[in-house]
Amino acid sequence: MSYQQKTKETNNSVVEFIESVDNQKKREDAYKLVDIFTDTTGYEAKMWGPSIIGFGSYHYKYESGHEGDAPLVGFSPRKAKISLYFAPGDSKREELLKEFGKHTTGKGCVYINKVADIDISVLQELIKQSVQFLQATYPNS
Repeated sequence: MSYQQKTKETNNSVVEFIESVDNQKKREDAYKLVDIFTDTTGYEAKMWGPSIIGFGSYHYKYESGHEGDAPLVGFSPRKAKISLYFAPGDSKREELLKEFGKHTTGKGCVYINKVADIDISVLQELIKQSVQFLQATYPNS
């Protein structure tokens, strides 16, 4: 049985998704983040799965043979926190996060409560670093 990727790029509307977010402050932050990610990457916002707003994409293939596509960077305005998605495995991320502001980290995510808590210039560096790292790691994307 082949593995089916859960999070695929869809043609769903990013604006409709943001408008469906309950919390008005989160909606405002989501629009701010769309602007920051778009300006920084040059890619337009696309929905990935039901709740991730992604920018650009790359094709990955693991030694196990598992492969798929994922956004280069992205975010999701979740109920509790806003999840930011950067390149997994990038060692420079830890350095940048020291200057980032109030956040927590998970396996592949960085979580923030609101955009006001973070340093936007560091966010832009994290985005650029992530895109460069993934494009260097997966050059055929």
